[in-house]
Amino acid sequence: MLGDRNDSHLVSYLKANAADVLLQLAERREPMVITQNGEAKAVIQDITSYEETQETLALLKILALGNREIEEGKVKPIANVLERLRSKKTST
Repeated sequence: MLGDRNDSHLVSYLKANAADVLLQLAERREPMVITQNGEAKAVIQDITSYEETQETLALLKILALGNREIEEGKVKPIANVLERLRSKKTST
C-alpha cells in the first residue's frame, strides 16, 4: 500500500521543502506519498513519469477496447480488409 512506503513525507515537509522535493522527484523518478495526520493523502511525481504513466494508460485503454471488440465479434478477417483496401486503391 502506498501509505506504508518509505518515501512518505508529512505535508508540512512538502510545504517547507518544496524546491528540494521537486529536485528529489526529478532525480529519483519515483512517486512520493504525502501524509497528513498519519494518513496517506496524496501522491506526487515528476512530470516525465506522469506523462509516461498517462501514455501507458492510454495504450492500455486502446488494448482493452480492442479486446472488447474481439469478444463482441466486431472483427473482420485480415484478408477481407486487405481486399477491400486494394479495391479502393485501384478504383481511385
